[in-house]
Amino acid sequence: MLRYPHDTHTHTTYSDGRGNILENVETAEKKNLKLLGISDHIHFFTEKTLRRYVREVKNIVSDIVVLAGIEANVIPGGSDLTDEIRKRLDYTIASVHTFVSTSNEYVELVKGALLDENVDIIGHFGANFNHVGNPTWDEIEELIGLAEEMGKAFEISGWYRTPPIEFIKECIRRGVRLTFGSDAHMPARVGDVSWSERVFLKAGGKKEDLFFSQFL
Repeated sequence: MLRYPHDTHTHTTYSDGRGNILENVETAEKKNLKLLGISDHIHFFTEKTLRRYVREVKNIVSDIVVLAGIEANVIPGGSDLTDEIRKRLDYTIASVHTFVSTSNEYVELVKGALLDENVDIIGHFGANFNHVGNPTWDEIEELIGLAEEMGKAFEISGWYRTPPIEFIKECIRRGVRLTFGSDAHMPARVGDVSWSERVFLKAGGKKEDLFFSQFL
């Protein structure tokens, strides 16, 4: 059983997921989560569907906390979030989804996202490193320092199994908060964050190191 049972990265039929919001919530309840975040991809939304999406999440009746989030795309200079979209949501994730050819290019994109005031969490950091190589430790420390300065969090992805424990340890040391995400695209995978919690605890993480600790 999870010590800090939460999942802040899940998708539904509002974007490219296979289940609806209620199905994700029902799975989270069965797995005894305390917090579930719905975070569909931003580029699937129109203004009308975003309003309906947020309303549907807010109207869920459950014993667990259910939050309305979104997964935005990291773009040069920040993310594709707008002030208008951000104010409708409980939290936001920004992830690199575009092709990059070098780790330096990836690092520069993440820097921009960390400086974007509409971004709360950097999603699946390091998922591209198998293809482009790892940044230097100096680059890693610069990113973590920027997250510390800007009050941003990093996701520990149960799907991509990233970032590595050294990164997580440094975040904890610097007071940069973390969150668990399954990146579930079907209800059955909601709450699949056991790897996330295991590496978090191994790195010395405690409840206060989590982004949504107040709900856990």
